[in-house]
Amino acid sequence: MIGIDVISIDRIRSSCDRFGSKFLSRFLSSSEIQLCHNQDQPNFQRIAGFWASKEAISKALGVGIGGDLGFLDICLSKDSKGRPQACLISSKSDLFGIESIHLSITHDQNLAIATALIVQKSSKIQAHILKEGKL
Repeated sequence: MIGIDVISIDRIRSSCDRFGSKFLSRFLSSSEIQLCHNQDQPNFQRIAGFWASKEAISKALGVGIGGDLGFLDICLSKDSKGRPQACLISSKSDLFGIESIHLSITHDQNLAIATALIVQKSSKIQAHILKEGKL
Protein backbone atom coordinates (compact mmCIF):
# COMPACT_ATOMS: atom_id res chain seq x y z
CA MET A 1 0.00 0.00 0.00
CA ILE A 2 1.27 3.46 -0.89
CA GLY A 3 0.49 6.85 0.63
CA ILE A 4 1.75 10.37 -0.10
CA ASP A 5 1.36 13.75 1.55
CA VAL A 6 2.58 17.28 0.92
CA ILE A 7 2.55 20.25 3.29
CA SER A 8 3.71 23.85 3.24
CA ILE A 9 6.69 24.43 5.53
CA ASP A 10 5.34 27.94 6.23
CA ARG A 11 2.09 26.40 7.49
CA ILE A 12 4.07 24.33 9.99
CA ARG A 13 6.19 27.35 10.97
CA SER A 14 3.02 29.42 11.57
CA SER A 15 1.48 26.71 13.74
CA CYS A 16 4.72 26.39 15.75
CA ASP A 17 4.88 30.17 16.21
CA ARG A 18 1.24 30.36 17.23
CA PHE A 19 0.89 27.29 19.47
CA GLY A 20 4.49 26.45 20.44
CA SER A 21 5.20 23.13 22.11
CA LYS A 22 1.48 22.29 22.36
CA PHE A 23 1.35 22.02 18.58
CA LEU A 24 4.40 19.78 18.39
CA SER A 25 3.31 17.46 21.22
CA ARG A 26 -0.02 16.97 19.46
CA PHE A 27 1.64 14.94 16.72
CA LEU A 28 5.25 14.23 17.76
CA SER A 29 6.67 12.16 20.62
CA SER A 30 9.38 13.71 22.82
CA SER A 31 12.11 11.79 20.93
CA GLU A 32 10.70 12.99 17.58
CA ILE A 33 10.66 16.58 18.87
CA GLN A 34 14.34 16.23 19.80
CA LEU A 35 15.11 15.03 16.26
CA CYS A 36 13.38 18.14 14.90
CA HIS A 37 15.65 20.62 16.69
CA ASN A 38 19.13 21.90 15.81
CA GLN A 39 20.87 23.47 18.83
CA ASP A 40 17.47 24.04 20.50
CA GLN A 41 16.08 25.75 17.38
CA PRO A 42 13.19 24.12 15.52
CA ASN A 43 14.02 22.68 12.10
CA PHE A 44 10.78 23.53 10.32
CA GLN A 45 11.67 21.49 7.23
CA ARG A 46 12.07 18.36 9.35
CA ILE A 47 8.93 19.06 11.37
CA ALA A 48 6.95 19.44 8.14
CA GLY A 49 8.55 16.27 6.78
CA PHE A 50 7.51 14.36 9.89
CA TRP A 51 3.95 15.70 9.61
CA ALA A 52 3.78 14.65 5.95
CA SER A 53 5.26 11.24 6.83
CA LYS A 54 2.62 10.47 9.43
CA GLU A 55 -0.13 11.60 7.06
CA ALA A 56 1.32 9.49 4.21
CA ILE A 57 1.44 6.41 6.46
CA SER A 58 -2.17 6.90 7.53
CA LYS A 59 -3.23 7.29 3.90
CA ALA A 60 -1.34 4.14 2.89
CA LEU A 61 -3.31 2.28 5.57
CA GLY A 62 -6.52 3.75 4.17
CA VAL A 63 -7.71 5.20 7.46
CA GLY A 64 -6.29 8.71 7.73
CA ILE A 65 -5.60 10.24 11.12
CA GLY A 66 -8.59 9.72 13.38
CA GLY A 67 -10.28 6.94 15.33
CA ASP A 68 -8.32 3.99 13.95
CA LEU A 69 -4.89 5.65 13.95
CA GLY A 70 -3.52 8.68 15.75
CA PHE A 71 -0.40 10.73 15.11
CA LEU A 72 1.28 9.31 18.22
CA ASP A 73 0.61 5.71 17.08
CA ILE A 74 3.24 6.33 14.38
CA CYS A 75 6.88 6.41 15.51
CA LEU A 76 9.54 8.13 13.40
CA SER A 77 13.31 8.02 13.77
CA LYS A 78 16.51 8.24 11.72
CA ASP A 79 19.00 5.45 11.13
CA SER A 80 22.78 5.88 11.46
CA LYS A 81 22.94 7.34 7.94
CA GLY A 82 20.09 9.78 8.54
CA ARG A 83 17.47 7.83 6.58
CA PRO A 84 13.93 8.12 7.95
CA GLN A 85 12.54 5.07 9.72
CA ALA A 86 8.92 4.44 10.69
CA CYS A 87 6.95 1.92 12.70
CA LEU A 88 3.61 1.75 14.49
CA ILE A 89 3.08 1.09 18.18
CA SER A 90 2.71 -2.66 18.67
CA SER A 91 -1.08 -2.72 19.08
CA LYS A 92 -1.59 -0.81 15.80
CA SER A 93 1.10 -2.81 14.01
CA ASP A 94 -0.77 -5.99 15.00
CA LEU A 95 -4.15 -4.50 14.06
CA PHE A 96 -2.99 -3.56 10.56
CA GLY A 97 -0.72 -6.61 10.13
CA ILE A 98 2.36 -4.54 9.35
CA GLU A 99 5.42 -6.36 8.07
CA SER A 100 7.41 -3.22 7.22
CA ILE A 101 7.09 0.49 6.49
CA HIS A 102 9.34 2.25 3.99
CA LEU A 103 9.49 6.02 3.99
CA SER A 104 10.92 8.76 1.79
CA ILE A 105 10.88 12.47 2.70
CA THR A 106 11.93 15.40 0.53
CA HIS A 107 11.88 19.20 0.80
CA ASP A 108 11.86 21.73 -1.99
CA GLN A 109 11.35 25.46 -1.69
CA ASN A 110 8.43 25.75 0.73
CA LEU A 111 7.14 22.17 0.55
CA ALA A 112 7.76 18.95 2.44
CA ILE A 113 6.66 15.75 0.73
CA ALA A 114 6.58 12.21 2.11
CA THR A 115 5.83 8.88 0.50
CA ALA A 116 5.14 5.72 2.50
CA LEU A 117 5.14 2.15 1.26
CA ILE A 118 3.61 -0.36 3.66
CA VAL A 119 4.02 -4.11 3.37
CA GLN A 120 1.42 -6.17 5.19
CA LYS A 121 1.85 -9.69 6.46
CA SER A 122 0.35 -12.12 3.93
CA SER A 123 -2.31 -13.44 6.35
CA LYS A 124 -3.72 -9.91 6.78
CA ILE A 125 -3.79 -9.38 3.02
CA GLN A 126 -5.65 -12.66 2.51
CA ALA A 127 -8.13 -11.77 5.26
CA HIS A 128 -8.80 -8.41 3.59
CA ILE A 129 -9.35 -10.08 0.20
CA LEU A 130 -11.76 -12.58 1.75
CA LYS A 131 -13.62 -9.78 3.56
CA GLU A 132 -14.01 -7.87 0.29
CA GLY A 133 -15.30 -11.05 -1.42
CA LYS A 134 -12.54 -11.08 -4.03
CA LEU A 135 -11.24 -14.56 -3.43
